[in-house]
Amino acid sequence: MREITLPIVILMTLLSTYSCSVSNSNPTSSVSLDSPTNSQKQTVVKFAGSSSTVKILTLLAKAYEAKYPDAKVEFISTNSQSEGAIAALKNDIVDVVGSSHKLTPEEDNGKIQYREVAQDLLTVATHKSVKGVTNLSTAQLKAIYKGEITNWKELGGDDAAIVLLDRPEDESAKKLLRKYYLGKDKTTDKAVVLSKEGELIDTLKSTPYSIGAFSLATSLNEKLPVNRLSLNDATPTTNSFAKGKYPMVRHLGIVWHKTPKPATQKFIDFIFSPEASQLLQGMGFVVPKTIANK
Repeated sequence: MREITLPIVILMTLLSTYSCSVSNSNPTSSVSLDSPTNSQKQTVVKFAGSSSTVKILTLLAKAYEAKYPDAKVEFISTNSQSEGAIAALKNDIVDVVGSSHKLTPEEDNGKIQYREVAQDLLTVATHKSVKGVTNLSTAQLKAIYKGEITNWKELGGDDAAIVLLDRPEDESAKKLLRKYYLGKDKTTDKAVVLSKEGELIDTLKSTPYSIGAFSLATSLNEKLPVNRLSLNDATPTTNSFAKGKYPMVRHLGIVWHKTPKPATQKFIDFIFSPEASQLLQGMGFVVPKTIANK
């Protein structure tokens, strides 16, 4: 599976075109990269997505290529989140998009569709240097993000300053934290805000006494050397989620054209196959019952 980075000039042009024609289902000034039309033979399936969905689509693409050696799937980096990737789909730059939200009225032009693929728990974790802290209450987590608790010794740990790693407010991870634990309180301006989940994970692994929230599946699959914390005595596991004890889960889906090209349809059929379902479940994702029970 190859990765291609979309030049920033093209992306800026695309987003400008998209913002001006969001209500037009067939924009006349869309950017063209000489993508094949539906009547032409498609040999490569191209996908893009938000940072929270790229991981799952990459796993599925590798499994798909392993099963079908002649198939080719490419990741097109748009350096943007779900909205930018969906714009790329509508302009025929990519064939499949990963999204952490359902289509909004502004995004839905009647020619594309969304379907959930899996659910990914969000775990709050610390650098391995943090000792003596294994569980946080809602009040304690809120106090960390508000900057009211700034030292691990206040929570039973070492005498060391807490390094808070955060995500932008419009990211799915931050929205989930606010929904279930943080509420509307302002986050301390001393937090280190990282635009992509991968950046947060890398920073947390290399920064002593840091804390942040990210994908549980990524933590498990990559065997990250971090301390995953319980919240209100509920462990971040799929079993806890199934029992209703751990609520913080992110919904990951894909968006594609309602009339996809044959190669794209074949890849989509694989994504929603029992084989792919078993793969994702084995990697720590929660698969919707409608898919898992096929």
